[in-house]
Amino acid sequence: MPNCYCGSGIAFSKCCELFLKGKKRPPTAESLMRARYCAFATGEVDFVSKTILPDKRGDFDEQATRNWSLNSEWHGFEVKNIEGGGEDDATGTVEFVATYSTDGETHNHHEIAQFKKRSGRWYFVDGTLVAQQPFVREAPKVGRNDPCPCGSGKKYKRCCAARQPA
Repeated sequence: MPNCYCGSGIAFSKCCELFLKGKKRPPTAESLMRARYCAFATGEVDFVSKTILPDKRGDFDEQATRNWSLNSEWHGFEVKNIEGGGEDDATGTVEFVATYSTDGETHNHHEIAQFKKRSGRWYFVDGTLVAQQPFVREAPKVGRNDPCPCGSGKKYKRCCAARQPA
């Protein structure tokens, strides 16, 4: 039995497949988010649609979601943070990263997802993408006319900078 796509380490048939097939309801916001990832990974777009809060389903583009789901290769799912969303909570937040590739290019979908419980059932409400952090240089930038940091005593442009490919 293959392990579940959600990364739990449990067999898919004993984990999220139970939710996707309607045999069990996800008891927490996290378990719903994990099952939704599995739904994307397996093309079960109906599950994705059914687990959106009914008031929010008007914005859901089923065909675009189906195309994304089926035309992507799904590589992994990682939960970064959880706030609330337990069995006794009414709301919850799950921050996650889903890794997938399309057209040979790998992407990380980093999102903070909001969930709400209604009539004992968890629903996805909305998600906010987390922007990738910009590169921050740790060492100060060396100017062309500054002394070379290698300690040669030469200007940077005449020393190490001259050895680097253009």
